[in-house]
Amino acid sequence: MGFSCGIVGMPNVGKSTIFNALSKAQIAESANYPFCTIDPNKGVVPVPDSRLDFIVKYVNPRSVVHTTVEFVDIAGLVRGAGKGEGLGNQFLMHIRQVDAIVHVVRCFEDENVAHVEGSVDPLRDISIIQNELMISDIDVLERALERARKASKGGGAALKRKADVLAELTEYVSGGKLLKDILEISPEYREEIKEYQLLTDKPVLYAANVSEEDIISGNSFTEMVQKAAAKENAKYISICGKIECDILELGSAGGIEYLAGLGLKRSGLEILIYEGYDLLGLVTFFTAGEKEARAWTIKKNTIAREAAGKIHSDIERGFIRAEVVSFKDFAELKSLAAAKEKGKMRLEGKEYVVQDGDIIYFRHNV
Repeated sequence: MGFSCGIVGMPNVGKSTIFNALSKAQIAESANYPFCTIDPNKGVVPVPDSRLDFIVKYVNPRSVVHTTVEFVDIAGLVRGAGKGEGLGNQFLMHIRQVDAIVHVVRCFEDENVAHVEGSVDPLRDISIIQNELMISDIDVLERALERARKASKGGGAALKRKADVLAELTEYVSGGKLLKDILEISPEYREEIKEYQLLTDKPVLYAANVSEEDIISGNSFTEMVQKAAAKENAKYISICGKIECDILELGSAGGIEYLAGLGLKRSGLEILIYEGYDLLGLVTFFTAGEKEARAWTIKKNTIAREAAGKIHSDIERGFIRAEVVSFKDFAELKSLAAAKEKGKMRLEGKEYVVQDGDIIYFRHNV
């Protein structure tokens, strides 16, 4: 799997509509009232990749396996969610399990779709969600701090350090600040708190949900969200739930033609996935042969031996070498055999840093 995203936001901002389109499965009920989503819906989506399509065209494997993204649709959060309002604590627990947060922000006016706060105000909505995430983190940190202080009384320096770190972070978040800001300055703290899966340390991608008319040019609401994202060093995209649903209805060929007619090159799903990869520092490598062509997701700067472990632990343990062809060279020669003949297939050792788009065959002796 590539990564997992928790889709969050206020009630009635279009989260479930977008989830339905992104996951290509109409399983999340959409309704004009809060809390129509109670249990989190999950959808696993193949990652569209034109490079894999190109490889398949010329390798002609018997099977094709895309890497995937899991989307988790989490019920709308309201004021007081961090203290349990509206089943908030239950919902917030689901967010702790994901790699990144996709925060859907309503950036359209529609008198037929009620807003739980009575009006459309992206900055207010963002602030409400952030405050609830911080309140939840404070609760987790305070309980962890209490346990750490008790343990440190009869323990050594490591336990005391943990208590000191938790105390500092509790005070920081209690001051209305996001954990990721202090952890960028003091990244060594992450080891002390990784077990808690704290919410305000998770990477965030803001998805401004707009009308069809505003998908290209945006509006005053999207400008607010863009500025907020930039200030937070988060990612931003604009997306139209209705357009994504229309693409789903039209199918692959019809969807491409529809996007072109709107002046768009890629769907919101594709943009979201690509931005998510960048947000989390991920890259893709490929394996290809007569039996199977497959895409694999790894962190940037992953070495060859560790990348082999994504396929199977035996391959990592018995790693001999990696036979590597860059996608650029494959695209030019259209054959792995031709790449080898032309000297474009490189033999790399276990410390080789795998690059995005590498096509690799791992030699191993297990």
